[in-house]
Amino acid sequence: MTLIQEQRDGRPAVPENALELLTEMQKIALRRIENFGWTLKFIRQPRFEPPLVVVENSTGVNIGVLEEDGGVNLSPRIVLRE
Repeated sequence: MTLIQEQRDGRPAVPENALELLTEMQKIALRRIENFGWTLKFIRQPRFEPPLVVVENSTGVNIGVLEEDGGVNLSPRIVLRE
């Protein structure tokens, strides 16, 4: 797994305790989509909000957000930082 650093505070994009931050439905969905080459790209942890779990396909071209209910939103409204 490649570690990508978030620019704002230097924490790894995927924390070591990533699975602890996911709901049970997100964990199930992540295992399911990993079979199709998708990986966890980063988890944003905004204050007073649930974590935002972002996944990407194997080519790195498409991204999606794992919703709390385990759904995968392939048209997320998020801003990516470089």
